[in-house]
Amino acid sequence: MNATLFFVILPYLALLSFLMGTIYRYWFMPFLVSSLSSQFLESKKLYFGSRPFHWGIIFLFFGHLTAFLIPSTVLAWNQIPLRLYILEVSALTFALLFLTGLILLVIRRVESKRIRQVTSYMDVFVYVILMFQAITGIWTATFFRWGASWFSIVLAPYLKSVFMFNPDANAVSQLPLVVQLHIVGAFVLIGMVPFTRFIHFLVYPLSYLWRPYQKVVWNYRNTEF
Repeated sequence: MNATLFFVILPYLALLSFLMGTIYRYWFMPFLVSSLSSQFLESKKLYFGSRPFHWGIIFLFFGHLTAFLIPSTVLAWNQIPLRLYILEVSALTFALLFLTGLILLVIRRVESKRIRQVTSYMDVFVYVILMFQAITGIWTATFFRWGASWFSIVLAPYLKSVFMFNPDANAVSQLPLVVQLHIVGAFVLIGMVPFTRFIHFLVYPLSYLWRPYQKVVWNYRNTEF
């Protein structure tokens, strides 16, 4: 793969798109900064797909973030083989959980006519890129094991160099192709966040934690036709 294009130029294009797109959407289309939930159209299949999907993606996100922010701590943890095994098995388990939930959500969207009618091209893109990330990630975890360690050694310094505006893609360009594809997919996803439903995680309703309960009263009259 072209190291300069995919690991030097693409990260900055993704970050620029993320920042500018988020600001624009939040400023000019504030009511669209949400998940645009389809729960009212169908809830049962959403429940069974959404739960494993969210548990999986949350664990994987914070797992990657931890390896990036405190790589030395992760490496110290991995010095004991049993703890490394536990971390690797846990990550793979949550990846499979994420993939299972994603497949259920795709099936739900395909089978429900009402949901298909409100499915946009960006929704399709989200499912495709997430499926791509799930498959390449599980492939990496299965055939290129001990990712918790080599992520901290190779990818954490590379990502740090990107944020320090001195990108060093030498080590990343030597990784297996499937790992490089997983990295590129992550940058593409980051750059497209402002144009998808993923924008909602930036405005998580923390006020729900302390706001008073809302009382909903249904007012309707039975009308015979």
